[in-house]
Amino acid sequence: MTSESIDPFTPPNPDQVRAHRVHAALARIAERHAATDEQRSRQVHPQVLGPHEAIRLVSLLASGTAQREETEPEVDTADITAALTLVPLARGEMDQLETALLLMARGRGLTWQEIAFGLGLGTAQAARQRYERLAGRAGTD
Repeated sequence: MTSESIDPFTPPNPDQVRAHRVHAALARIAERHAATDEQRSRQVHPQVLGPHEAIRLVSLLASGTAQREETEPEVDTADITAALTLVPLARGEMDQLETALLLMARGRGLTWQEIAFGLGLGTAQAARQRYERLAGRAGTD
């Protein structure tokens, strides 16, 4: 532990606290719902539990869409809180992927109208604005 975390008069570093919670959330969900080969086979990448997979797994188990193993604990409120903890991280990853894909599309000559069609948007302006919002968010994180 650092002296910063021990000193009761020093506020915690929010980035460190968030990173610790993300790690703890992944570890909790992996331990409770992805510990066996059968449990991991429900994932897209059975050997690695990523944030999006952890969120998906808790959601599927909590809704009853995925069946729990006999010895597997039921999803509890702490599991749901752990999954919610991971949502901003998964959203950030998706934003980065979408931004990169939009840049690749433009680099390969797709027009904003073609991109808008692919995204299900009505206009080229909407596609450009979406890119600008995503790029702006990626730049601030």
